[in-house]
Amino acid sequence: MARYTGSVWKKSRRLGISLTGTGKELDKRPYAPGQHGANQRRKLSEYGLQLQEKQKLRFMYGLNERQFHNLFNKAGKMKGVHGENFMILLESRLDNLVFRLGLARTRRQARQLVNHGHITVDGKRVDIPSYQVKPGQVIGLREKAKNFDIVKEALEVNNFVPEYLTFDENKLEGTFNRLPERSELPAEINESFIVEFYSR
Repeated sequence: MARYTGSVWKKSRRLGISLTGTGKELDKRPYAPGQHGANQRRKLSEYGLQLQEKQKLRFMYGLNERQFHNLFNKAGKMKGVHGENFMILLESRLDNLVFRLGLARTRRQARQLVNHGHITVDGKRVDIPSYQVKPGQVIGLREKAKNFDIVKEALEVNNFVPEYLTFDENKLEGTFNRLPERSELPAEINESFIVEFYSR
C-alpha cells in the first residue's frame, strides 16, 4: 500500500483532527467532507472506533500501513506498555523530531528535508525519515540548508519545543535528551484502541 498523497485537509475533516498540526483545516468547516458532511449523525461501532483511531495516528505521522504495523510489532517486543512504547517509537523517528524542533512547519516538510539529505545526526548526513534517534544524539542542518527560506519561516512561527528536546538557535541544532513520556505525546489519541484493533 503506497503512501497517501491525496488531500490532507479532507482527511483531517474526516478524522476530526488536524493532521498538519496547524489547525487551519478545521477552522472553517469542522465537520466531515462531502455534500452531507455537516448532517451526518453516524454512531461508530467498536471496530469503527478502533480503525478510526489507528488511521488518525497513521496519517498524523505519515506512515504507510506496512511501516505502521511493523513498528507496532516492534513496540510489542519492548518492556513496558505496548501502546505507550508504540507512541514513543513514532515520536523518536527522525522526521518527527525535525518537525518538533521547529525546523519544518509540518511532518511532510520535515520528511522532505530528511529525504533530500539536508539533516545530520551527530554530524553525519542521514536521509532516512524512519531513522530511530537515540537519546543523546544531536540533530542538525547541513551548512547550505541553514539558509533555506522554508527553514527560516518554520523557525519564525515555531514557539514551542518539547521538554525532551533542547534546541540551540545559534547552531540550529537540537539534542534528543530523553525518551518522551506519554503525557508529552498527542492527547487526542487513545492508543489502547489501536492495540485492540491489531489484537483482533
